[in-house]
Amino acid sequence: MTTEGSDLEAIVLPQILLGDGSSGSLTAPPQPLSSEIPAATRAQERFRVTGNAVVTGGAGDLGFAASRALLEHGLDGLMIFDTNPTEGQAKVDILKSEFPGAKIYFLKVDVTDEDGVNAAVDETLRLLGSIGTLLGFAGMVACRHALDWSAKDLNQVINVNTVGGFLVARAIAKSMIERGIGGSMTFVASIAAHRVAFPQPQVSYNVSKAAVVSMVKSLAGEWARYGIRVNSISPGYIDTILNGSDGLEEIRRIWLSRHPLGRMGQPDELCGAVVMLASRAGSYFNGSDLLIDGGHTLFT
Repeated sequence: MTTEGSDLEAIVLPQILLGDGSSGSLTAPPQPLSSEIPAATRAQERFRVTGNAVVTGGAGDLGFAASRALLEHGLDGLMIFDTNPTEGQAKVDILKSEFPGAKIYFLKVDVTDEDGVNAAVDETLRLLGSIGTLLGFAGMVACRHALDWSAKDLNQVINVNTVGGFLVARAIAKSMIERGIGGSMTFVASIAAHRVAFPQPQVSYNVSKAAVVSMVKSLAGEWARYGIRVNSISPGYIDTILNGSDGLEEIRRIWLSRHPLGRMGQPDELCGAVVMLASRAGSYFNGSDLLIDGGHTLFT
C-alpha cells in the first residue's frame, strides 16, 4: 500500500510528553532523609525496597537471586512469572520459608502470550493490590550459524527476549498509571547487546538484546512523566546451570582467556545493581544500561 502526498500532509504525529519535576509530581525528587535519624538507618533507607514486584523468569538462577535480594531489602509482595511451574513453586516455597512475612506467589506465564500476560497482571493485582517494581529476567538463547536461521526460529528468540518484555512492561505500566504510583522497571540485556558474542554464533540473541537496550531507552523517555523509571543491566557470562555443562568447557576457556578477572560472574553479583535501581538509591537512573561483566568487554 502506498501513501499519497496529500495523505502525508494530513498526518499528525503523537508527541512524547515530559515531566516537570515539580513538588508533589511523580517526577519530583525523593524527600531528603532526615539527619535526625541514625546514620545506619539512613543507609538502610537508601536501599530499602518497598511495595510489590513482578519478576519474570524468576524460577531461573538469576531471577531467583534477584527475587531474594528484593525481599532481603524489604519488598512486601512478590509474584514470579515463569513457564516452569514445578521449579517456580519450589523457588516460592524456599522464599516463603525465608521471608514468612511477605506475600509470595507464582504464576505460569508465557511472556509472548499477550492475553495471558494481561490476565497474569490482573491476577497479580488482585492478590497484591499494586505493582511498583518489574524485573524482566525471562529470556532464551540459541546458538547456530546465521545461514541456518529460519524466520520462525529468529522470531521465537526475539519474541521471548524483546517482545515478551514489552508486553509485561506495558500491562504493568498501565496499572501504575491508573493508580498514579509510578515505579521502577529493570530489564536484563547482555554484553551481547554491546558487541558480537565470541566464539559462539548467536545472531538472534545479539539482536534481541540490543533491541532490549533500545526499548528501555524508548520506554524511559515515554513513561518518565508517570514516575516510571525504566533501566537495564547488561551482564557478562554468569556461572549458572546454562553455562555449566561439560560441552561448554572449550567455550568457557575462550571466554575467560580474554577476561580481566579470569572468571565468570555469580548470580548474586547482579543483585546490587538490581536493588539500587528498585530503591531510592536509583531514583535518578532512567534509560540507563549498566554493564556488569567484570571488564569482559574491555578486551573484546
